[in-house]
Amino acid sequence: MHVNSKITVSKRLIAVLLVALLALSAFNTYMIFERPSSPARSSALSYDFVVSQSSGNYQLKNMLKDSIASVSGSASAAINSAFSQGNSVYLNPGTYSLSGNVLVSNKIDAQIVGNGATIIGNGHEIIIYGDNYTTSQYATISGLTIINGTITIENSFGTTISNMIFENTSVGIQLANTNTWSEDTKIEDCSFINATEGIDFQSPVGNATGSYASSEIYSCFFNIRDNSVGINVEPSAEFSDSQLQDVRMWMGQDGVTNQTGLLVDGAMDQTLLIGVVFESFTDVPNDMYAIDLGQACNPAPTLDGGVNFLGNWTATIHNPYGIWISGVGSAFEKENINVPVGVNGQYGANATIQVLPLRIFSFEPEIQVQGSFANNEVVTVRIRLIFADNVVSNSVTQTFTSSGSVWLSNSQMMQLYPSQDIIVGVVFDAQSSASTTNAVVTVSGYGTDG
Repeated sequence: MHVNSKITVSKRLIAVLLVALLALSAFNTYMIFERPSSPARSSALSYDFVVSQSSGNYQLKNMLKDSIASVSGSASAAINSAFSQGNSVYLNPGTYSLSGNVLVSNKIDAQIVGNGATIIGNGHEIIIYGDNYTTSQYATISGLTIINGTITIENSFGTTISNMIFENTSVGIQLANTNTWSEDTKIEDCSFINATEGIDFQSPVGNATGSYASSEIYSCFFNIRDNSVGINVEPSAEFSDSQLQDVRMWMGQDGVTNQTGLLVDGAMDQTLLIGVVFESFTDVPNDMYAIDLGQACNPAPTLDGGVNFLGNWTATIHNPYGIWISGVGSAFEKENINVPVGVNGQYGANATIQVLPLRIFSFEPEIQVQGSFANNEVVTVRIRLIFADNVVSNSVTQTFTSSGSVWLSNSQMMQLYPSQDIIVGVVFDAQSSASTTNAVVTVSGYGTDG
């Protein structure tokens, strides 16, 4: 039988094209699912210096001048040398041993980044330091495993520590204020394994304030051993206006004595715990607390959604000093708030009941007036609501011609409430009809928040 040669060639060409397309498709699939073998080398190009470990020595490549120097002995000398000349250091995969502290002093946008690098700290620190917060800002430390070493953040703003492992260390991360403050710190995706203190907010010293405000601890994990603390907020330290979110603390896996997840002896004002899980694995806990509130705690953090206490505890929240604990859907009390009394029929300054950062769901106010009244003197107390959009409600007034106390009635309360809105505060002020007054007005509020 005669076969058309053009048809045969066409079929062969189609077969070749199909094989090529299949090969290209397989290569593309490989590139999608397979990471490149050496991303470290290419990403290192954007750093001022690259440090490599080689046969007990350390190579320091100056990416700015394209020169290489060999540093013997300790990685501390190599990294410190880099920061004396530049602003960013990349650690190639390897093991780096410190014989002294690494000091990153008064830098803006300083970076220490690694990919598979392990630092043997030998008890030493990597210190992000500023003479004050304006000279040390937006530092980044990422991608390292630190064994028996500490990262210290001192008088610095906007530091980010991410994708780290801290293992077998006295303190994993410590924040210190020795002059001004250290705020806006972000600690993300870090693991703390057998640290005596995972994260420590230290008491301020010198001219410093205690503020570590607007900070975030996010997606971190703590394996806590005996005589250890996951997060410690020391006296006068203010880990406030912040968030502790999607954090998990495992306890009772390594011993069953004196283990605390969150120790608060300072302030966590308006700091939310969201999705924080405390998990105990022991049947015989001994001084094991998920949260321990010390005598100097003022105030405690706010428990928001998803805070769970799993397993067995000596106490989930150890509160020997009766510190008030707030949480979403919880009750609140604000007692004996003084309301200044104006004279000559003019209202005095406002006194406001709030439960920030939460909102008020419901409340019942009690008004108390004490002291001697002049002849025909009338004291008027006015109550209003503040809503989330800063709108202030109509007022309800309560008058007194002598000392006494009164709870607002349901009908009075309903005059305050709109059909829909979010209440953020209850405002009280008071006036006397007399030109002088001895009357003292106090208010208390009880309700629920969330």
